Amino acid sequence: MNRRKTFSNILAGLTGLALACSALAQDKVLNIYSARHYPTDEALYGDFTKATGIQIRRVDADDAGILARLRAEGTASPADVILLVDAARLWRAEVDGLFRPIKSSALENAIPAQLRAKASAEGTAWFGLSTRARLIVFNKSRWNAGDADTYEKLADPKFKAQLCIRSGSHPYNLSLFGAMTEHLGPAKTEAWLKGLVANMGRSPKGGDTDQIKAVAAGECTVAVSNSYYLARLMRSDSAADKAVVEKIGVVFPNQASWGTHMNIAGGAVARHAKNVDNAVRFLEYLASPSAQNHFANGNNEWPVAKGVSLDNPALKAMSGGSFKSELIATSIVGMNQVKVQQMLDRVGFK
Repeated sequence: MNRRKTFSNILAGLTGLALACSALAQDKVLNIYSARHYPTDEALYGDFTKATGIQIRRVDADDAGILARLRAEGTASPADVILLVDAARLWRAEVDGLFRPIKSSALENAIPAQLRAKASAEGTAWFGLSTRARLIVFNKSRWNAGDADTYEKLADPKFKAQLCIRSGSHPYNLSLFGAMTEHLGPAKTEAWLKGLVANMGRSPKGGDTDQIKAVAAGECTVAVSNSYYLARLMRSDSAADKAVVEKIGVVFPNQASWGTHMNIAGGAVARHAKNVDNAVRFLEYLASPSAQNHFANGNNEWPVAKGVSLDNPALKAMSGGSFKSELIATSIVGMNQVKVQQMLDRVGFK
């Protein structure tokens, strides 16, 4: 009997030790679902692990795929941190309850109010971590900067059959169009979208880099692109890329009115995160000066944290060092998405 009791005690002790070891191991793990597919981000993850000992496990997908996976997994989801690259998708995930609001003075002090979710009693659902400007590029042999210095001018008949733009349903464009709906109102925005369709030099296809190259090649003479695609070309050592950059000019639209539209890449803690403390620690790390500088220099994005200076030569060159950016709330852009998609269908914007 004593032997049985001794064995039971040993077994219980070993079980407790195993559970303790498991908990300790769990404390050193962070599961990230990321829509950021940038090789330069690997250094961010590595530096975080070196500093904290927390091992990162990452699942890569696009924004839509990540949100669909979270919905399908429900409470069984292993995700701790969610990284998305579009303002409207951040808003959608918040509305759908896929994020866990958190309270972090470090994040609240670092990230401007317009670049994070509106705080509730529970906390803040997501935080912007970097931004990209939605620019207009033009062929310098055909146009001057003043010819296309607002988004509205892209619908001018003078650009008939000369506009290149990616799919209207792409998140980058949906966010821009959602902002335009707020600025112009639905009726004027729909008329503007109809003008864009009339001015297209080809059916929407490809990514933003393809639009820039089409302008340089003369297939179109004006296009819309996110800033970090242009910055990549500007920083490239390729002779072909240098030739593209030489032929185009760039405009930060609407400097005399509401400012250039900025899309947000941001992060949040997953609703059913198992490693909440580690998740918060990671987001705070991404708002630190070193990580913010990495967003700028590694992936050509504008840092969002207060007091972080910009060192990227391409971003400085294209913007002249500073520009007026749009301050519209992300929630407003998100709420206009359904309305925008209906407009796109009506005007035949594919």
